[in-house]
Amino acid sequence: MSYGWRPYVPVAVRRARAMKEMEKRRKKGLEVRPVEIQGRKIAQTFWGDSWCDHLESFSDYANRLPRGRTYVRNGSVCHLEITQGQIHAMVCGSELYTVDISINTLPPNRWKEVKQRCAGQIGSLLELLQGRLSENVMSVVTDRNQGLFPLPEEIRLECSCPDWAVMCKHVAAVLYGVGARLDERPELLFLLRGVDHEELIEAEAGLTAAASMDSKGGRRRIADDDLTDVFGIEMTEDAAPAESKSEPKSDSKTDSKSDSKSGPRRRKAVPKPKKTSKAAAKRTVKQNAGPPTGKAVAALRAKFGMSQTEFANLLGVSLPTIGNWEKKTGTLHLRTRSLEAWNTASRMTKARARRKLED
Repeated sequence: MSYGWRPYVPVAVRRARAMKEMEKRRKKGLEVRPVEIQGRKIAQTFWGDSWCDHLESFSDYANRLPRGRTYVRNGSVCHLEITQGQIHAMVCGSELYTVDISINTLPPNRWKEVKQRCAGQIGSLLELLQGRLSENVMSVVTDRNQGLFPLPEEIRLECSCPDWAVMCKHVAAVLYGVGARLDERPELLFLLRGVDHEELIEAEAGLTAAASMDSKGGRRRIADDDLTDVFGIEMTEDAAPAESKSEPKSDSKTDSKSDSKSGPRRRKAVPKPKKTSKAAAKRTVKQNAGPPTGKAVAALRAKFGMSQTEFANLLGVSLPTIGNWEKKTGTLHLRTRSLEAWNTASRMTKARARRKLED
């Protein structure tokens, strides 16, 4: 007696088929981002655990999510991509199925409330940049109804498989896969909800600046070097204003008198400029090339096909620094270390940049 179910396909066979399909995508130049779970525990960090715990806190999801645990653990989620308001994935079942999950962006009033409740807690914001949170901010972002994680009514699920269930095992596997991905890149949660995590940093920096006093106007300022160390954001160096060197005016009468007494004035010998070779001149031009622009940073990152996080790792700067650079118009006045890293990266090919990133 047949119930119309498809015959069971062993995991090894399914994975072999999936790898073959993924290889075809790579050859077409499409990016493949599989979810790989090490051990039995799906999520290892606060961000991943909180995502999974939040979804499992709703009874309707708690009953259906376990169907996907085995799938995500055995590597069936062959590709998972998170963008603003969208999760796109490919899951290996009897065939290779496409999963699309739409999630509402965070309402502006809710995001404003999160920022207000997080403001004034310097330690928590530093931990946020490092993918960790203090207990105070933890309670804000994980609030069941007013936090950063989506509510069930804000989530829409779709899978190309023939399963009649709204949340099939392929969709469940992808939702768990998001938790695993947040372990690696917690900033993707903010991207998914359509908000900029740097606004939390800016709100904190604004409060810190308001509370501090500058030495000239009775208010203190935080030095750029301190900001770099504390917040992990590199401040650009503004070009120093040219100082006008006014030479003292000579008194013609006095000069004439002194000349008449001491005889004719001797002119100071001016040293002749040293001759430089053409090769040395070219090297100097390269070394003194103007600093990059925000557009140049974005263009080079796009050329390498890297995320902001990957590009930041390549240059040895923080993620917020790359975001700040790309937002700026005009030339960037970078610190010496960052400028050297930029010059080195700009001479790399895409393949070489990838190799350096993976080293």
